[in-house]
Amino acid sequence: MEIETLNSKTVAELVANDYRTAEIFKKHGIDFCCGGKKSIAKVCSEKNIIAEEIEKEILALQHQPKDSDHNFNEWSLIFLTDYILNVHHTYVSNNLGLISEFAEKVARVHGDHSPETKDIAKLWGEIVSELTMHMKKEELLLFPYIKNVERYSKGSLKEFPSTHFGTIKSPIRMMEQEHDLVGSLMKQIQVLSNDFIVPDYACNTYRVLYAKLEEFQNDLFQHIHLENNILFPKAILLEENLTPADNSNSI
Repeated sequence: MEIETLNSKTVAELVANDYRTAEIFKKHGIDFCCGGKKSIAKVCSEKNIIAEEIEKEILALQHQPKDSDHNFNEWSLIFLTDYILNVHHTYVSNNLGLISEFAEKVARVHGDHSPETKDIAKLWGEIVSELTMHMKKEELLLFPYIKNVERYSKGSLKEFPSTHFGTIKSPIRMMEQEHDLVGSLMKQIQVLSNDFIVPDYACNTYRVLYAKLEEFQNDLFQHIHLENNILFPKAILLEENLTPADNSNSI
């Protein structure tokens, strides 16, 4: 792929085609999940980054072998959906309460001399509320529908799956808006925590909180990337490729 071609590609397209590019974007502070629909040229212009440097790093990846176990773009929608549920939804469920406990304790003990910890605890509470409802909607409604659409396309389901939301674009639009909100809240925490760098006087709970928040952000951005940039576009395309007669059954 030539540099001219790379320049017009969006960040999301590049990460979807080769997950390894995510590390390059992360190193340069470029959002590859919520803000991934911008071209390389545009995002570099906005952040005053020399585009050629990033493009050369991306081109260099082509000479390195990929880990085929993580070729997300080649997975079936059913397999990818199950992966998101088993890896990312499970991680979120296991860590929301734990991080809440740490955030509340640090805000209570250190809030007077480190007021940003109170703001972090408040923002984290908003994330917990948003993600709890968000994942339920995906697990109970959207993901089962996506899996059934693929089953129908493969002939293992005789009738097109019925739904109350019309085409899949409507719930996906809502999920992406919620992703943007949670991503924004998480970035605010990153700024308040000085990129998760603890002060010298921090106690062990303080240090564990920041380490867990950084870990959570990394998982969240990969989680959102898999949905926004791979699962959702493929699900929309699959539904659109069904014949009008078939698709009318879902409305």
